[in-house]
Amino acid sequence: MEPQTGLAKCCPRCSRCWQLNPPFHHVSYHSSPPPLRGVCSLIKLSHANADNLLPAYKTQHPPPLISSLPQTLSLPKKLRMVAFKFLLALSLSLLVSAAIAQTREPRLTQGQQCRFQRISGAQPSLRLQSEGGTTELWDERQEQFQCAGVVAMRSTIRPNGLSLPNYHPSPRLVYIERGQGLISIMVPGCAETYQVHRGQSTMERTEPSEQQERGSVRDLHQKVHRLRQGDIVAIPSGASHWCYNDGSEDLVAVSINDVNHLSNQLDQKFRAFYLAGGVPRSGQQEQQARETFHNIFRAFDANLLSEAFNVPQETIRRMQSEEEERGLIVMARERMRFVRPDEEEGEQEQRPGRQLDNGLEESFCTMKFRTNVESRREADIFSRQAGRVNVVDRNKLPILKYMDLSAEKGNLYANALVSPDWSMTGHTIVYVTRGDAQIQVVDHNGQALMNDRVNQGEMFVVPQYYTSIARAGNNGFEWVAFKTTGSPMRSPLAGYTSVIRAMPLQVITNSYQISPNQAQALKMNRGSQSFLLSPGGRRS
Repeated sequence: MEPQTGLAKCCPRCSRCWQLNPPFHHVSYHSSPPPLRGVCSLIKLSHANADNLLPAYKTQHPPPLISSLPQTLSLPKKLRMVAFKFLLALSLSLLVSAAIAQTREPRLTQGQQCRFQRISGAQPSLRLQSEGGTTELWDERQEQFQCAGVVAMRSTIRPNGLSLPNYHPSPRLVYIERGQGLISIMVPGCAETYQVHRGQSTMERTEPSEQQERGSVRDLHQKVHRLRQGDIVAIPSGASHWCYNDGSEDLVAVSINDVNHLSNQLDQKFRAFYLAGGVPRSGQQEQQARETFHNIFRAFDANLLSEAFNVPQETIRRMQSEEEERGLIVMARERMRFVRPDEEEGEQEQRPGRQLDNGLEESFCTMKFRTNVESRREADIFSRQAGRVNVVDRNKLPILKYMDLSAEKGNLYANALVSPDWSMTGHTIVYVTRGDAQIQVVDHNGQALMNDRVNQGEMFVVPQYYTSIARAGNNGFEWVAFKTTGSPMRSPLAGYTSVIRAMPLQVITNSYQISPNQAQALKMNRGSQSFLLSPGGRRS
């Protein structure tokens, strides 16, 4: 088609005309290789209401929306397929972007906005007595725990006791307060790399014929980890686990469940799905316990499970039996033995230097789930006059980067202080393991939410950005703190690395209306001390 005469400017490719020069995007489009047949008709759609079209052109040609539609529908099949794939990809990208935007939004309910007037040390409110130990839970309805979005619990396992296999929809961080034992965290899709014959711990493979002659049963299972006092154990959401006390004293484990984590798509109610056992009879608290702990096999049809496992129905009925008198922690019929290459683990932990995760040599199946925080040599903060703090974050325990949790173990000497500071990256849940301390917490309104003395066994929450300070009692103060972030960061107010130390003197003098000498003392009187402050400071 030849360009129409009498019009100022016409496109040599598609014969479209304008009074002025063709639009820039139209010219740029034709600077690329010649378009396929019918593409110019699609371009006309964007100029349907152009104000610079000549009346003669409008008269001679129907509106592009009408004239170009038949041409668009008559595009070659290959071009229609390309257009369809492009629109499909665009739609999927918009959906993914919307999903990511939703996951980045905080999933806090109205009751979880940290709007409370009081913080105090709390003891467990629910106690379940089982055959092999006890399970205690703090009241998750307390405002301080709802603010942090966590549920705290403490399990005590007697010698030769077995905490039955279970899983939960939120990540759990565990601190071993006392005792020793064994734990296995079963990761879906990972191979059973440990083998046992006749109850002996061995890693050697045996031919099936040789096994039958010996009459032994080959048992394959995933790795079993040794637990000791001071261990921090990370349990991902949805991973089944069990724990066995093979020591001579009670095994006490304190843990928090991050019910506000993105992996929990249910609600903020804590749940534990048990593969065996049942809720023990506990009077008025039994109903509350049944809402928290569930035997998942109980409600299934026995015929379907029998077919699924290819076992007799009698075995399935034993799996479905809750045996309420035994509870969630049972006594093993005999001492249990497992494959435990402890020597190899000890050698790896004693190697100098920190092992970094480069994403290649450490897969999820071989990733470490535990580390110890009692080592004085590995303290992250140490003061001869005040104490020490060991931190476990995503750098020391790489699995925490998937769980977005961390922990610290602190030991404060008698009458020493923890510098007033605030957490910049998450809430802090503090559990007192020994001694006592005076704790003060101040909110953004300058109101003291907490000014109490906490003792062993109590737990309290310091919300993110709320400023807190602690002074140990005459017997010292030890604590373990769980944090709802994998990269903890705190900002101290006093000491060598403090905010006040970083300010110019003139800013301090004008802010507080004090003399330069007073400002200098405010900045420098703690010398090189940071975070942990020795006792003996001036008191009014």
